[in-house]
Amino acid sequence: MSLTHQGHFKHPKPFPYLTGMAYIPRWIGGVMCYVVFGIGGLLSSLTILPVLRFWPGSKQQRIARVQKAVHYMFKGFVWMLTFTGLIKVSAPNTQALADAKGMIVIANHPTLIDVVVLISLIPNAGCIVKQSLWRNPFMRGVLSSAGYIPNRGAELLLKDCQQVLNDSTNLIIFPEGTRTVVGTQINPFARGAANIAIRTRTDILPVLLHVDVAGLTKQQPWYEPPRQTVNMSVEIGAAFDQLRYDINQTSDAKMARVLTRELEQLYSQQITALPPLSATTKK
Repeated sequence: MSLTHQGHFKHPKPFPYLTGMAYIPRWIGGVMCYVVFGIGGLLSSLTILPVLRFWPGSKQQRIARVQKAVHYMFKGFVWMLTFTGLIKVSAPNTQALADAKGMIVIANHPTLIDVVVLISLIPNAGCIVKQSLWRNPFMRGVLSSAGYIPNRGAELLLKDCQQVLNDSTNLIIFPEGTRTVVGTQINPFARGAANIAIRTRTDILPVLLHVDVAGLTKQQPWYEPPRQTVNMSVEIGAAFDQLRYDINQTSDAKMARVLTRELEQLYSQQITALPPLSATTKK
């Protein structure tokens, strides 16, 4: 399985590295983005999203309304990240994301804001959320009404995924499990996405997030915004059809191993390793 072109992605021209006084506005803007995201998330979960959740309509209509609201809020947040100079997102050919219905969307995970970028491009997106957030009384109803899924036992998780996908929600999964370790192309892929695809009979749409510098990584604290604007380019691959694995293999477990291996190979061939922090963040 391949993308629409061969070879490594060509990054746009890198932004300058900020030092001294020139970095202060970037630092202020970066910290403000975190504050706005936190306060905005709390206020929306107490005001706008509950209204959309309880507005008359079918369950699927209510879910679609909340998902679209989160989609537009995340669009606004991506604009803010761009305005403050933290990132610049290039996504010229994302119609496949806008048109997708009931697919598993996977992506590599180079930065803290990858899920924000993806949801800003997908109006009907759901994701798997850690169980602790579902115990938060302010968040539980909103997460449920948006079609998000608690990360609980395997069988219950699979059942929830099947229901969400049947409702035409696209499920975002990062097979790496956590943000990519700086200095590597990708972390080893877990089989979770492939297992869900095989067992729910769902196609996978791969998204490749190309970044040119190490910024907003797991190795960097949130209060140190990147000194270089992170160029992020969003590239859409051809869908992986689960049916061809169903035909060629003898068991779900074996199919999942084969699919995971092919997905990991695709990303390994197309993603450029991030430079180590010492090359991008001068102390």
